[in-house]
Amino acid sequence: MTDVIKNIATGSFDEIELDNGFFLFKFINKDTGFKQFVREIDKKFIQLHFCLRGQGNFIFNNGGYVLPIQEETSLLLYNPQRELPVHLNLSPNSWIISVVMTIKEFHSLFSEDAAHIHFISEENKDKKYYADAVISPAMAVVLSQIMNNNLNPSVEKLYLRGKVYELIGLYFNTGNDADIAQCPFLADEENVRKIRQAKEIILERMAEPPSLAELSKEIDLSLKKLKEGFKQLYGDTVYGFLLDHKMEVARKMLEGGKHNVNEVGLKVGYSTSSHFIAAFKKKFGTTPKKYLMSLSS
Repeated sequence: MTDVIKNIATGSFDEIELDNGFFLFKFINKDTGFKQFVREIDKKFIQLHFCLRGQGNFIFNNGGYVLPIQEETSLLLYNPQRELPVHLNLSPNSWIISVVMTIKEFHSLFSEDAAHIHFISEENKDKKYYADAVISPAMAVVLSQIMNNNLNPSVEKLYLRGKVYELIGLYFNTGNDADIAQCPFLADEENVRKIRQAKEIILERMAEPPSLAELSKEIDLSLKKLKEGFKQLYGDTVYGFLLDHKMEVARKMLEGGKHNVNEVGLKVGYSTSSHFIAAFKKKFGTTPKKYLMSLSS
């Protein structure tokens, strides 16, 4: 493995070798600043990246080209002509799961009739390939299970290998007329859709968010499932997630220079400047005024 992937990253990172030429990476940034992760990846590897929360940028050519990845989206990267090292600049409060495997291992997963996967066909085997896509609810369920499992180490690798195979199968399942009644994730998929709806609701109404009971009723999901599901998908409570979002919005507004501290506080939902200042200081370790002064200096 040492001649394929070299660990020179900083920050919270897990790397699991699931099989020969088959790796699972977990990039997690729970800090308030950006984190840099770098991995050397040989050109015979295909990369699948899934952003569960937040956002990040993949940097190539020493910063000459930047490929963003947003929350609830995925990226597929493969270039047999040149190496594509993972150089990830991960935003605060962000999670990314990556699956990296040799193209040989990847080919072995599919039968010859998988014609819809264009880049594994004979005529395309030496061509580079890039694709971005939205993470489906079924994929979100599996990604959450990969991120949040709490299994005995003796069986964890076996469990994760199965889940990654399941994830890859869902990713490349392009059939639009599959029998949904046969889908074992039907209930979970519906719950994921509702929890995503809850997230959009609180972000849209961040200045005056609904109570948890009101939110539960609006999305037609029990309060217990809302709390548990939200924490599982986004790694935080509903209002913890909202607070992080408010503070990021406030920070960017302050950096924009068009609003004073009081105006920013009101726009993100604080009726008094003192409450906003206290929340901002708890999040970033400094007051909004001192943060503005640091920008000007």
